[in-house]
Amino acid sequence: MGSSAAVRELQRDLENKANDLSKIQKDISKNHQVRKKYTIQLGENELVLKELDLLSEDANVFKLIGPVLVKQDLAEANANVRKRIEKRLDSTLQDLEEKQNSKKDSVLKLQQKIQSIQAGKAKA
Repeated sequence: MGSSAAVRELQRDLENKANDLSKIQKDISKNHQVRKKYTIQLGENELVLKELDLLSEDANVFKLIGPVLVKQDLAEANANVRKRIEKRLDSTLQDLEEKQNSKKDSVLKLQQKIQSIQAGKAKA
């Protein structure tokens, strides 16, 4: 295979990897938006938990389900809010960032390979 064919092949590979990197970066951006929404919800849930902690055990607690308020046990309401607080999105974001870094590395290596082949071609 000639050096120009090798360069074309590497450039195609580079383009594919760059497209993959772009997709991962879009996923990270979406994840940041979801994370922002989650942070707001987390603050609301922590506030609800503080309010629930102020209530006496015989207090009436209601949960909004659609347009209806349904009576709920205080302990159950407390458990539900705590579960919501425990959910985390950090692992998803970390995974996407690791994929992004891996793709960036492979794109850089391909670019260097193409440049070295082109530099060798220019010397010849």
